[in-house]
Formats: sequence, structure tokens, C-alpha cells
Amino acid sequence: MIDVVEAGMQTVVQDLGRHGYFAIGLPPSGPMDHLSHQAANALVGNAPGAATLESVYVGPTLHLTRDAVVAVTGAETDLRVDGQPMPTWTTLPIRAGSTLSVGAATRGARNYVAVRGGIGTPMVMGSRSTYLSSGIGGIDGRALQVGDVIATAHDYGPLTRLGHTVDPELRPDLDETQSIRVVLGLCSYRFTSASIEAMFSSDFTVGIEANRVGYRLSGPKLEFVDREAPFGAGDDPSNVVDLGYPMGSIQVPGGEELICLLRDGVTGGGYATVGTIINVDIDRLAQMKAPDTVHLERVDVDDALRERRARGELIDRLYRAALA
Repeated sequence: MIDVVEAGMQTVVQDLGRHGYFAIGLPPSGPMDHLSHQAANALVGNAPGAATLESVYVGPTLHLTRDAVVAVTGAETDLRVDGQPMPTWTTLPIRAGSTLSVGAATRGARNYVAVRGGIGTPMVMGSRSTYLSSGIGGIDGRALQVGDVIATAHDYGPLTRLGHTVDPELRPDLDETQSIRVVLGLCSYRFTSASIEAMFSSDFTVGIEANRVGYRLSGPKLEFVDREAPFGAGDDPSNVVDLGYPMGSIQVPGGEELICLLRDGVTGGGYATVGTIINVDIDRLAQMKAPDTVHLERVDVDDALRERRARGELIDRLYRAALA
């Protein structure tokens, strides 16, 4: 069992997500940074689908009542066990009665705490993932609170090497300036060619409204092609007849700011979507915070699929290395 001594800032339970309900308006949730989540599970020998604890900016303090194997990945942070500094991205044996503390993120934004066996909250619609907007999954559909008691599950595989550390070259890039790759969206025709060019040649700044639902990026104003609004669309030039929003969709309400819809984002609506962030780079955006700088890079679907395969191969490599 795990006792929550300090909850951290919006620490939530996440596994690989709640899939199959997008068409009825329920996003998959799951870890904002899939690579860091899966690396944490690999380090402790968990199954890929095991649940971890995801925190943003400041992590939790946890009292472990039983011997445990733990790993903390994601952002750079001050990790301590009973007050003693410990390395992140490392397989750590922890004795019963010890207290693990995940401090403030010094580079990056989100940390992942994996415990061998996985976090054992109830399954809801096939997943333990917390979806805060609907209050489902995790611990009563909410973030951790002081006094919570968390059980561990049995989602583990072979034992891993204690003290094993992931090579820094294989960890996420946590620089404050990032290139985020985008495939042009279904509604890109609504924007002038000059605006599309400006979007891919300008810098954007991450705003303070940056959470699991979406990130706001401020930069050049985008202009729309003149048109007569079709039946079913609103009068604002950014309105279209309602359509589905793929994960990573970029809305531009009024042309003012980019709104990037992420793991808990709405699944459809009536704003023009200029593009879609490739899945791999949602991981990268999830480790950014205000006022970090984003440069958008245009790619195609083949590029996106190639990068997703490469991430899968990297995760397989992390699992093999932990067992060697």
C-alpha cells in the first residue's frame, strides 16, 4: 500500500488510456508523455499497460508501507527517499516504511512514478486512467489528495536490474525551445496561404493555460479566407460545420491563438482545425510550460507513422535493456 503524504500538483493515475469511446465524446486520456510513462514501467518490470502516477510541475510525497521497486521518469526533479537524493530514470529498491518525495520540476513539466505491479485503482470502461472533466477513473475521478491510500496491482513481468539507469541519450529532450511536427488539418483550406506560411515560419509561446485538455500557443494572428458561412456553421470565420477533432488537433478560434487539443481534449466541435500534432510530439509538448517557445514544422502522415514506429522500437529497447 502507498500512503499519500503530499499530493503534489494535480497528480493523477494514468495507464495507456481508455480507447474505443471517442465517437461518443470520451477522449482516451492516458499519459501526456507516453515515452516517459512507458520507460517508468520498463524500469520496474511492469506490463506496458500498467498504471503510473503522473504529476505536473510538483510531484507527490508517498509513504510506502511495503518493500517496493520504484522508478521516476519525465522531467528533471529533486527526487529523494527518506531525505536522501536519488537518481531519476533508475530502478530503485525502496524499503517498507520509507518516504519517496518528488520535488518541483526543474526542466520539463511532468513526472511519472511507477511502482512494480502498477497502481491498483479500479478499472472504468477498460482503463484506470483518470479523466478529470468527467470524474472517472483513477481515485474517484480526481487528482490525489493528502490521506489517500493507494493499492498496487499485479501488472508486472520479469524482474529488472536494480540500479539500472536509462541512458540520457534515450530520454526526452527537455529544452525550453522545441520543434513540434504538424500534419495540415482537414480545415486548413479556411486559412490564407500567407497565414499557413507564417504558422510554420514563426515562433509561438506556451501560455499559462496548458493542461491535460489542451495548450494555448500565442504567436502571429492567422487570417481566414473570405466565405459565406454554410448552413450549420457559426458566423465567426473560424466556425465550420461540426466535425471530429483528431488527437493533437490545433484549433484557431478567431485566428487569435492556437489551441492544441491533447489527451483529455474534446473530441469534436465547430472550430476550424488548421493541423494535427503528430502523436510522438504530443509527448514533447507535454513537457513544456509557460513561457517556453514552440516552432511548428510541417510533415506528412508517412512521417508521423514512421516516428510512431521509432518510438515503439525505442520503448522495446528500454524494456530489453532493463532485463539484461
